[in-house]
Amino acid sequence: MAKILEVKYEHQADARVCEVAHKSQADLCWHEVHYPAQASGDAIWFMVAYANQASFKVLRVKHASLADLKIFKVATPEEAGWNTKDHLLIGKLGK
Repeated sequence: MAKILEVKYEHQADARVCEVAHKSQADLCWHEVHYPAQASGDAIWFMVAYANQASFKVLRVKHASLADLKIFKVATPEEAGWNTKDHLLIGKLGK
């Protein structure tokens, strides 16, 4: 399950992410859930507060050119998933 921690410093992050403006620009469309048990795979995220709770740590960057992963938040779990089928991070977020 994807338990995601947003960190403040690059050396703490597993990847740099950029939230893009349009779903079609994203490598990964993600959906946020309210309980850890609801998180699944790479695309259904539960945001955690502490590093020891996280399966993956991200640093948000402002420009897509600086990102390892371009993301777009979707309203429903059914919309969530990978747009880039051969991305290097597939299977890594929800380990």
